[in-house]
Amino acid sequence: MFSKSKINEPGPRSDDAAKPAAPASPSPAAQDYKPAAPKAKPPASVLSSDLHITGNIKTTGDIQVEGTIEGDIRAHLLTIGESATIKGEVIADDVVVNGRIVGRVRGLKVRLTATARVEGDIIHKTIAIESGAHFEGSVQRQDDPLNGNKARPQQAGGQPAAAPAATPQQAAAQKPAQRTETAGNNG
Repeated sequence: MFSKSKINEPGPRSDDAAKPAAPASPSPAAQDYKPAAPKAKPPASVLSSDLHITGNIKTTGDIQVEGTIEGDIRAHLLTIGESATIKGEVIADDVVVNGRIVGRVRGLKVRLTATARVEGDIIHKTIAIESGAHFEGSVQRQDDPLNGNKARPQQAGGQPAAAPAATPQQAAAQKPAQRTETAGNNG
């Protein structure tokens, strides 16, 4: 009996087997997309307290600094440990300062903890300064603090640059208007 039902079922099971075979084909296609899918972040790079770096650091990942860096740092999430000292500009999406920074800080989110010591300007979108933090400098809010340095010259120079770019359009718009005015003046 049991074997008879198996004999009767292989027909539908072969269809079922064909069905899994069909998804197996998209599965490799899904596997082709999987290399783009592994967006699991690697752990933060840790620069230990006995490390002294002279030079700039740039990454799209996360960094935790416990040592000393003389240079600029650009990262996604930057955590400055209590024993850390940074002498240079810091640019990151998220900046958490527990240690010392001598230089400008640019970040979408900037947080100075109670043990933080910052000597320099902070340009941010959002900021939190805990009681006990030491800060000497100015604070400025910008919608895009990461590119704020470049945005200011573009805005200052961008207005004149935008005017010539708009001027041909405006000139084209004004020429018919001038023609209309001229036609109005003549007629």
